[in-house]
Amino acid sequence: MVTSTEALIDLKSSNDFFIGIDSDGCVFDTMGIKHKKCFVPAFIEHYNLQSVSKYARESWEFVSLYSRTRGTNRFTALVLTFEQLIKRDSVLKENLQIPDLNSIRNWIESETKLGNPSLKKAVEETNNSELARLYNWSFDANESIGRIVRNVPPFSYVRESLEKMSSQADIIVISSANQESLNREWFENDLKQFVRFIAGQETGNKKECFRQASRGKYLPEKTLMVGDAPGDMAAAKANNALFFPIVPGEEEQSWQRFHKEGLDRFFDGTFAGEYAEKLKNAFLIHLPENPSWQAG
Repeated sequence: MVTSTEALIDLKSSNDFFIGIDSDGCVFDTMGIKHKKCFVPAFIEHYNLQSVSKYARESWEFVSLYSRTRGTNRFTALVLTFEQLIKRDSVLKENLQIPDLNSIRNWIESETKLGNPSLKKAVEETNNSELARLYNWSFDANESIGRIVRNVPPFSYVRESLEKMSSQADIIVISSANQESLNREWFENDLKQFVRFIAGQETGNKKECFRQASRGKYLPEKTLMVGDAPGDMAAAKANNALFFPIVPGEEEQSWQRFHKEGLDRFFDGTFAGEYAEKLKNAFLIHLPENPSWQAG
């Protein structure tokens, strides 16, 4: 499948409406298993966090699953997790060697395609040891995902919603997951037939992918992002698009509501305003800003 940025920009509209859809945690119940069984074990191993593994796991899961940063890119999540860890007394007592986060931050800030290919290139160009360790961690996490995350079906009402959407809208997947896992999950569940393009982390960040796929091709009020994380909401806002949240822990109810109510409102022009605001507020209630172990 062609997944380049240029191909996304060149994609022509075939309907008046456009819908971007996140994948992990939104269409498939894969976020928990990927983070708990793949990202966290590799994180503990590569960064020698065995003595504080309990806290490393808690902090990673809060950042990536249970907070306002849910769904953030893996490299940003790693930095945010370390920032959480160094605030914890139990971790400070261990006198751990914290990596040079500035090297990672600088790469994140300068790179728009936060994936393994661009990271590998940065390692080759700079010979930076911290970027090399970051790459090895990410590579191993991908290997684990390939072995462990298999045959996860979509949430109820996803297939019915995709069928309904595709009759009037152009649909693409916009995700911060790696391309290989996205392709596999959408193909093995026979859902690829409903979408025109699958954009993973290698294609670009969500805001940019949404812009490249929709800007100048559809009216803003006829564009929608469906996702389970604040980053999806931010991508919609940055592109003057509407947002339908898939609420963590209430995924099946959310998809049912989207199929029976939200999608019709989107197509008939009654989604924006009070309805959209109520959805957003109900969504954010489920995602705290601060962890329970941190005051304030």
